[in-house]
Amino acid sequence: MATAHESDGALGDLIDPELPASTYVLEPEVVEPLVRRVHTSQDAGTHRSTLPFTGAPLAAVPFSSPDDVADAVARARAAQRDWAHSSVGERARVIDRVGVLVLQRQSEILDLIQMESGKSRRSAFEEVADVAQTCRHYAVRGQRYLADRREPGALSILTGVRVHRRPVGVVGVIAPWNFPLTLAVSEAIPALLAGNAVVLKPDPQTMLSALWATELFSEAGLPDGLLQVVGGAGDVGGALVDHVDHIAFTGSTATGRKVAARAGERLIGATLELGGKNPLYVAADADLDAAVDGVARACFSNAGQLCMSIERLILHERIAEEFLELFVPAVRKLRLGAGLDYTADVGSLVSADQLAKVSGHVDDALAKGARALTGGVHRSDIGPYFYAPTVLDDVPEDAVCLREETFGPVVAVSRVASDDEAVAAMNDTEFGLNASIWSRDVSRARRLAARVEAGTVVINDGYLMAWGSAGAPMGGMKASGLGRRHGREAVEAVTEAQSVVAQRGLAAGVSLDTLYAMGGEAPSKALTVAMGVMRRLRMP
Repeated sequence: MATAHESDGALGDLIDPELPASTYVLEPEVVEPLVRRVHTSQDAGTHRSTLPFTGAPLAAVPFSSPDDVADAVARARAAQRDWAHSSVGERARVIDRVGVLVLQRQSEILDLIQMESGKSRRSAFEEVADVAQTCRHYAVRGQRYLADRREPGALSILTGVRVHRRPVGVVGVIAPWNFPLTLAVSEAIPALLAGNAVVLKPDPQTMLSALWATELFSEAGLPDGLLQVVGGAGDVGGALVDHVDHIAFTGSTATGRKVAARAGERLIGATLELGGKNPLYVAADADLDAAVDGVARACFSNAGQLCMSIERLILHERIAEEFLELFVPAVRKLRLGAGLDYTADVGSLVSADQLAKVSGHVDDALAKGARALTGGVHRSDIGPYFYAPTVLDDVPEDAVCLREETFGPVVAVSRVASDDEAVAAMNDTEFGLNASIWSRDVSRARRLAARVEAGTVVINDGYLMAWGSAGAPMGGMKASGLGRRHGREAVEAVTEAQSVVAQRGLAAGVSLDTLYAMGGEAPSKALTVAMGVMRRLRMP
């Protein structure tokens, strides 16, 4: 068993290795150094997180007040002034070091992620790999993304244009519970690289993982004050939006609309990754044997608690029954478990509320005539919030699980007679976050992807290869969000473009004012001739 006594880092003896998984607890000497990193006053209250594997109390984490948020932003702003004047190379070295450290100390953060979120260790490792990959990408590409660029001037001979990217100042990050490491730092990495400071509000259930990450940034050499953490619920998140210069939010569409409205009132930028009802199409020519395991991962990784998780399985009618004959047994074989090791394929849901939502969606579909090909049951024999991976067939159009995001281990099957029908079905939703197409003909799949209304379309994979492509922008269309994380776009979102335009001919006595001094119609005629020459020479 990969327990924390094998860890290399500061968490040390996270648990007693002799205890069964059902009784894992965090020791005070583990929790206290982490919670001291929360920016809080004495009277802001606390939150008791729980261990999803058992429902038992896990840790008491402090909350912040709205005044604490204002103070954290002010401190971050003060620290940001010097950081903004450091070189991109200096910042990139810190980011690169974070990526190295997260791999070196993965055993301790894997334990912590599992204990806070209830996910399997394999799903937890995806977070470690994502942070390492994102750090490496921005450490390598940062100079290119932030480099000044030259652009054509109004009259190329007379004017020179350079476009600079300036940090916005302080970036606020509101992170959810489902990926407590990745979503706490994936917005912070490009923001810090660009010369900003960051104030982070993690979900109260998963604050320790986020606080562990701030410890890693400090160890990597990030100057004090640049990465602040505040704790709390909606009032604290609202206060953060009211004080920062850009807000990055990951969560529900309903809350995202409120964040966007509040940001709009202040005229600050917002990056919003919101809900999804993600489809996966298995085309008639797909390699079914190869698809089965990949589709299962796409549907049930992290117990379906993933914004990019597949919740609608669209099958071409020619292969539908054959695929289900392979797929359903593969889903039944998925192992549920609570151990801090790699024996389980699927972990727990995070809370009683999440269990109630998942159960409610399945029960509603079954009551309206759907069939559970597998699953559809609460696995209380394993733990209080475990739910069996579920495949629903014959789901009626009025079932809640066809329209609303379930965010659990549930996928609904439908059949189509053609690629055109598949595209129409994939687009038949208010959301547009992620989609997947499985086909032996990648060129054909690319043509279909161009017609799908989703920010990410993955061919012959569910989500992981897209998520791991840190240079490719990722985000949602329609009700799935605004803006993009990853790639150049993430850096541009937290910087302001500044154009500096200079007249270059003054030393030779040539400028636009020289032309206007000619008087009368002469300047207009001269400019008309100049623009005609530029067009013939195809000058931009």
